Amino acid sequence: MRWISSDLLAGLQARWVAPKDDPERTAHRLEDIRIAMLDMLGDAGAERYPQVARRIRASGDAQALWYARADLMGALAGLQGEQSAATRMVSLSVLFDGMLPKGLMSRPTTLRL
Repeated sequence: MRWISSDLLAGLQARWVAPKDDPERTAHRLEDIRIAMLDMLGDAGAERYPQVARRIRASGDAQALWYARADLMGALAGLQGEQSAATRMVSLSVLFDGMLPKGLMSRPTTLRL
C-alpha cells in the first residue's frame, strides 16, 4: 500500500525547492541596483569620483556591484560624511537580497571575538 501519492510528493517538493530566477528579472534587478547606486552618488559625486561611477556602470553582475559598494561608501563619506554614507549603504544592501551567495551578504550582527 502506498501511503503518499506521487502528486502530493511533487507538490511538497515544489514548495521546498526554490524556483530559479528568470534571467530577464535578474537583469532588471541588477539595473535597478546600478541606478540606485548612481543616484546615491549623484552628478556632483560622479564628477568628483569618476572612477566610482565608471566601476558601477561597468559591473556586469551582482557580485561586482556588491564589491563596488566599498568604493561608493568611500565616495559618499567624502561627500556627505561617514555616518550618512553608512546609513545609505544599509538601505542599498537590502536590494541585494536573494542575488548573492549567503557568504557575501552583510551580517545582521557583529562577530564576537
